[in-house]
Amino acid sequence: SLFDEPLAIAVQGLGPRQQVTLRTSLRDETGELFQASAHYQAADDGELDLARSPALPGGSFSGLEPMGLLWALQPQKPFWRLVKRDVQSPFLLQLEVFEGHGERPGRLLAQAQHERAFLRDGVRRVPVREGRIRATLFLP
Repeated sequence: SLFDEPLAIAVQGLGPRQQVTLRTSLRDETGELFQASAHYQAADDGELDLARSPALPGGSFSGLEPMGLLWALQPQKPFWRLVKRDVQSPFLLQLEVFEGHGERPGRLLAQAQHERAFLRDGVRRVPVREGRIRATLFLP
């Protein structure tokens, strides 16, 4: 998906009202790790849809925040900022589902990797160097 588009996150196949912890992580271009986690409880049918299920207290955020696992990403190194210099390569987002809640995650139940791209297919990046002007033109 594109970096500025909403990402729908859902988990299927859980037990009825099963408690799980979801964690996202990514590494920036320098290799620094950013992570966020949230506690959830599956619905009666064993499904968890972040658009309908509020995060429970105890994680990086709480409440109904479908994109919370992305906006709450925090660096492991204090005062580090997530910066993207090469917009031609995507960020690789790791998504993990762990059993239960608590300080230490339980058993890993599922994991996935998702690419968050910055350029739509067909967009061309053209560096501009004219006198003292330095810019980048994106076409179309």
